[in-house]
Amino acid sequence: MKLQESPKKSLGQNFLIDNNIINKIIEIGNIQKNKTILEIGAGYGNLTKKLASMNPRKIYAIEKDKKLVFFLKKNLACFKNVQIIENDIFNFIEQKHFGRNIIVFGNLPYNISTQILASLVLLQDWPPWYDSLILMFQKEVADRIIAKNKSKTFGRLSVLCNWRLEVKKHFDISKNSFLPIPKVNSTLLSFKPKKNNKYNIKNPKNLENVTRILFSGRRKMINKNFAKLFESSKEIAEDLNLNLSHRPEELSHEMFYKITMKYEELTN
Repeated sequence: MKLQESPKKSLGQNFLIDNNIINKIIEIGNIQKNKTILEIGAGYGNLTKKLASMNPRKIYAIEKDKKLVFFLKKNLACFKNVQIIENDIFNFIEQKHFGRNIIVFGNLPYNISTQILASLVLLQDWPPWYDSLILMFQKEVADRIIAKNKSKTFGRLSVLCNWRLEVKKHFDISKNSFLPIPKVNSTLLSFKPKKNNKYNIKNPKNLENVTRILFSGRRKMINKNFAKLFESSKEIAEDLNLNLSHRPEELSHEMFYKITMKYEELTN
């Protein structure tokens, strides 16, 4: 069955069509027969079909586009281990619909990729229902995720991801590997929940709040924004061994986590 429907810009659709890249992604997943897979945005089903051929226990392929869902159900009907779900991924992130120890694959829509990742990182229930994430991002976004402090790309996204996840860059993907061809290249990243995390932040929303406030004056010293978090800002900064003349990108990941823990200690 051929699909006549063109990719929709409104849904950020750029479908992976390069079989060499698909095979490399599959290798990174190291799929075992007892594993359950969740695919975010199945699209044309090119990755789904290859995943299914590896004989995992089950694949849940989530696709929001109604016409693509019809196409996928027809084209993948021969795979009994594949279930196509017409829905929005945000309806599933907070709940363990598919069990635990899930491998998540996704060529994430450019327009909501950071929102999806942040939702997966900031789950209230932790350890999470997933065992690993293998995700494609616009290269610029991936660079922000893996950025180190004291770099121009360092920001909230890097701080949030590195709190709970081990992040690894695998390779860049040419824009010519997608249909339609986007304006930018992509990058494949994988994420594994950290086994030992010494920064016990009770409510993930507090880390969101702290990073949002401190990075709101990206090129300015943090002293004024830090005072929005703490009344006795100078004393608390001394306690944390924090230099208030620093800009937010100069702070380490760990300092943001310490600030958030102190914030929780004093506001609860």
